[in-house]
Amino acid sequence: MSVAPPARPERPWVAAQAQDAAAAPRRRGLRISRPVFFAVAAVQVLVFVLVFRPRMGVDLSAVGTVLVLVGLMFVVVKVANHVQDRRHQRLADWGRLNGWHYERYDSSLLRLQSGTPFDAGDAHSASEVLDRPWQGRHAVSFTYTWVVGSGKNRQTKHAHVVALHLPARLPRLEVTPEGLGAAVIKLVGGKDLQLELEEFNREYRVSSADERTAHAVLHPRLMERLLREDSRGLPWRLEGRWLLTWDRGRTDVDRIAARLMLLGAIADAVPRHVWQDHGHDPAAGTIGA
Repeated sequence: MSVAPPARPERPWVAAQAQDAAAAPRRRGLRISRPVFFAVAAVQVLVFVLVFRPRMGVDLSAVGTVLVLVGLMFVVVKVANHVQDRRHQRLADWGRLNGWHYERYDSSLLRLQSGTPFDAGDAHSASEVLDRPWQGRHAVSFTYTWVVGSGKNRQTKHAHVVALHLPARLPRLEVTPEGLGAAVIKLVGGKDLQLELEEFNREYRVSSADERTAHAVLHPRLMERLLREDSRGLPWRLEGRWLLTWDRGRTDVDRIAARLMLLGAIADAVPRHVWQDHGHDPAAGTIGA
């Protein structure tokens, strides 16, 4: 007996984006799949050669070579699409069995926040999207993809993002592992907020738009939680209505539960007065204007 996929839960962040999109002019275009594109290109090459070969003295053997190469490209793209389709199906099956709604792509996730990985490269996409309600919040997992470089140096990068949607907007607070990148940032003047737990200061770099909020959120109990083995080395960021963590690579369903447990612990550790300062009272479950 097959299990029906869960209905997609309401996504609370989409309404505001829809209002912005409604005010902007729409651009429509014809989308052509890559296999169709290569097939059309091959036909165009063949027609061109048959029409102009007598005038140009084109060698038919060279034409055959070109057509073979085009055909090989078509096969490669077709195989790649098949592999990707199978991956989508596996993720959809996993989501259906575990209570997650699955979408192949969701453009509403492209600009959740302003930092890594959303500010890198171009040709951004959000794919392999899993979302569901989770312990009173909305949880999302997806693969974020972007392109860097050009020509021979062009590379496609992926990050697995796991996020929780929050009931109120909070100031930006980013906690990232200490390492070469953090050292370079400090050398060029980047600020690293120092907290009362020295081991935490050695392990993480902290940047915040509001130091008062950062000190309130990163209290000793949460810092001790972030020093556990299951949390070490994981970057996370609080900004606006999103709390998220990210890692290199594409969606790994075996990591989602642990990431959500970490994010849930961070969200639960935010003191009540911080929420109240930003229009939300956890005890009352209300959001102010």
